[in-house]
Amino acid sequence: MSPRSALKARPEPAPSKATSRPNLLLAWYDRHRRRLPWRAAPGQASDPYRVWLSEIMLQQTTVKAVGPYFEKFVVRWPDVTALGSASQDDVLRMWAGLGYYSRARNLHACAVAVTRAHGGIFPDTEEGLRALPGIGPYTAAAIAAIAFDRRTMPVDGNIERVVSRLFAVEQELPQAKALIQQLAATLLADSRAGDSAQALMDLGASICTPKKPACSLCPLNKDCIARAQGTQETFPRKAPKKSGTLRRGAAFVVTRGDELLVRSRPEKGLLGGMTEVPGSDWLAGQDDATAKRQAPELKGLSRWQRKVGVVTHVFTHFPLELVVYTAKAAARTRAPEGMRWVPTATLAGEALPNVMRKVIAHALDLPPRRSS
Repeated sequence: MSPRSALKARPEPAPSKATSRPNLLLAWYDRHRRRLPWRAAPGQASDPYRVWLSEIMLQQTTVKAVGPYFEKFVVRWPDVTALGSASQDDVLRMWAGLGYYSRARNLHACAVAVTRAHGGIFPDTEEGLRALPGIGPYTAAAIAAIAFDRRTMPVDGNIERVVSRLFAVEQELPQAKALIQQLAATLLADSRAGDSAQALMDLGASICTPKKPACSLCPLNKDCIARAQGTQETFPRKAPKKSGTLRRGAAFVVTRGDELLVRSRPEKGLLGGMTEVPGSDWLAGQDDATAKRQAPELKGLSRWQRKVGVVTHVFTHFPLELVVYTAKAAARTRAPEGMRWVPTATLAGEALPNVMRKVIAHALDLPPRRSS
């Protein structure tokens, strides 16, 4: 579908020169830009490391949630060489609680690649950036535009929403992505590509919000077709989401005095490399008896006690319910192969995903840990 067909048979808003839109955006951005810890101050060059780190963290995560993690990372690892010299386990520990843990593994792999193959200097083109681990088309475009002022337009969720309303794109997502990308490129200024992209991001985050957009404050309101139609909140059009099938399983929380039995998940796959308590497979339709038969075997273990209730967690593709069993091991009980004892006092420093923190809190009657 072409931009022309996207606009066909729709009421035209008040006339305005399309070529002025990029300049209107930049003028608005210069007055209202957000202050973000990874964003360079006006007139200063962007740090590619900080841009890259923030973009990886912001994938499927809010600015509010990312802020504290970003600050911790740059204090611990102030540049890509420092991060590339860290261990993956340390990176996973620092990332714990931020979710989507494949990002953390790719983040470390990318830092290693930039350090070893590029001398600690990020490639400055989309093509060069896309060759690095964990950097897809959007992230490559964002880094190229913001860090190196390459004339390209990354399209995140905020930009997607602004563009779909501005041009009243009727096609549903995700099929509409190519068209929205094409239309978004028309909003690039002749210079300051990075600021053009960040202006649209900020516009979507602060003005063109999902609910009750503040259209009267928008610098592009005279050109917005959705506003002219009064249909702003119906864009972008989205196909109905398919909910995944519920999976069920069991988690086994074993304590030895002030220590807890844990293991590391396989490097590849869901929550790869993260720390967990022993558990059963997570399967649709699994019954409790089958799950319980997968409990770890330790000598001198007390009888398993089932905790009242279940722990629930929602992953991207499926919801999960876990029954939690607890037991106590005698002093000096050896951990089964592939497992280890860790002091409960140091659990905050373990690379525990949120679902495991929920399990442990439920098992040990601890107050739930607030996500950062």
